[in-house]
Amino acid sequence: MQIHIEKNQKEIKEHGNYGFPVNVSVEKIEAYEQGAFLWHWHPEIELTWIMSGEMEYRVNDQSYLLKQDEGLFGNSNTLHAGFRQGSKECSYLSITFHPRFLYGYDHSVLQEKYVAPVTEDERWPAFKLERNVVGHQRILKWMQDIYEIWERRPADYELEIHLLLMQIWQKLYRYVTRQPEQGQMSGGQLSRLREMVAYMEQHYNQEISLDDIAEHVNICKSECCRFFKKHMNMTIFEYLMFLRIQKSLPLLKEGESVTKTAGMVGFTSPAYFGQIFKRYMKCTPKEYQKN
Repeated sequence: MQIHIEKNQKEIKEHGNYGFPVNVSVEKIEAYEQGAFLWHWHPEIELTWIMSGEMEYRVNDQSYLLKQDEGLFGNSNTLHAGFRQGSKECSYLSITFHPRFLYGYDHSVLQEKYVAPVTEDERWPAFKLERNVVGHQRILKWMQDIYEIWERRPADYELEIHLLLMQIWQKLYRYVTRQPEQGQMSGGQLSRLREMVAYMEQHYNQEISLDDIAEHVNICKSECCRFFKKHMNMTIFEYLMFLRIQKSLPLLKEGESVTKTAGMVGFTSPAYFGQIFKRYMKCTPKEYQKN
């Protein structure tokens, strides 16, 4: 299993519907190939609570180690990915909701005074909810209450969930607006990073050079390497190899030959594909197909 995305890295998934733009689900990081969900973004806000295990959660250029009973606020339109940490299984609660669920209609007082100042503030792509901070504990408890209501579905469950999300948002708004400014990537930098990731997503099955990526975002090769490594915590080459291996998995599952699969995901040599595959998957492509 893996996240389905458009060419610009936007996730292809319905988070609720227009009338009730909320989705609540329990996920397992192990369910994703390689124990990781790929970089993507969506306009919805996402609240995460770790039920068991640990996860490294990356948002834009920030990395958060989340342990059991900790959580994360992920802002609207942020680029994010998650990776299992250690050998223990990691289960987590995900609550996604569109910002308009909070404010109702465009240009309302709620939107302009209380929602947009947070969702449009580039300084706050995310922040960690600590289990030993009283204010954070309250938010984490309300998230668990939302899950319980979602599962039980009383007659007025939509109203109950809306009220709890409004309480959570009040806490988040007060927290964010009282904090000093912190250094985060700018909107222009985030746009550049998205462009680089999207370019590799669109051309992973072709021969891609550093020149191609640098030219695409209009910067020199050295700055291209430095920028990507700084914000993604891996080199361009490492990300491209990881992406190609991810793209090969469904093809192998469908019964494609190793040689054909290698060519379809951008490897010119089946032997080199096998070498990189084993590095990431701890088995050969043939062994993966059998299992």
